[in-house]
Amino acid sequence: MRDISTKYATLRTATARVAVRVAPATLRLLRQGKLPKGDPLPVARVAAIQAAKNTAQIIPYCHPVPVDFVGIEFQVSRNRIEATAQVKAVGKTGVEMEALTAASVAALTLYDMLKPVDDQLEILGVQLLEKTGGKSDFQNVFPTPPRAAVLVMSDSIAAGRKKDLSGRLIVDRLKQAGLKVADYRIIPDDQELIERWLIRYADRSKLDLVITSGGTGLSPRDQTPEAMKRVIVRDVPGIAEAARAFGQDRLPYAMLSRGLAGLRGQTLIVNLPGSRKGTADYLAVLFPALLHAIKMVRQEGHEPTK
Repeated sequence: MRDISTKYATLRTATARVAVRVAPATLRLLRQGKLPKGDPLPVARVAAIQAAKNTAQIIPYCHPVPVDFVGIEFQVSRNRIEATAQVKAVGKTGVEMEALTAASVAALTLYDMLKPVDDQLEILGVQLLEKTGGKSDFQNVFPTPPRAAVLVMSDSIAAGRKKDLSGRLIVDRLKQAGLKVADYRIIPDDQELIERWLIRYADRSKLDLVITSGGTGLSPRDQTPEAMKRVIVRDVPGIAEAARAFGQDRLPYAMLSRGLAGLRGQTLIVNLPGSRKGTADYLAVLFPALLHAIKMVRQEGHEPTK
């Protein structure tokens, strides 16, 4: 089973379709209500819904998904019955297997209820028609790669007593997302110095994104939020709120982070904690939203582009 504990929940949908080839005489019996096992369509609908809700018990590597909706529609033509299954859920993983399973079980139920009068039945195939809500739906393509900086605030790292792990993690994640890291720097926990570098990145370098690491806690030397309040012009509170909420589900200390996020000019500045674990959790929830924020600031549209 894949580890999806660091993924965030989004609305997921999937639609699958299956067809069962049926003799015209069988369809006449269906329309006349003379089939020996009764009307197969409502039974197949219930079976498909049950199958969607229990997919994880049938397919070993599927994650259990609390589905929010399962819809089954039938179309009867001259020599076939088509079943279309749609599944919706708010979760961390897609529901295409739930839709495919629902369609498959609908076809098998039709087969079972029609076989007493039709020995030429054939299930023609199951096809995934559409899925939404995965990471492919939130891709952002830029005419020019966004430019970013990573600023690490730590007395011990600046003095060489510790190695920087969180800052390097941020650099790697930014590069994976297609950003150009214009600067990576380690400085002491000094409010005036933090302000100076943030202003330089925004006013002189005119970077798209600055991510800081460290200085967001409760110790006397944690001064990043104080520096941010003097630097940013427009708050973007939802970024820090989402990051803390995501982290709190994984570590009870996430609520203690005082990190902020905001804009200075065209530069989005986001504070991350200094711990590597906290940084990894925050990065998991912040992308691809940060990329979309850059597009909004650049006035390149609100819709993700592929």
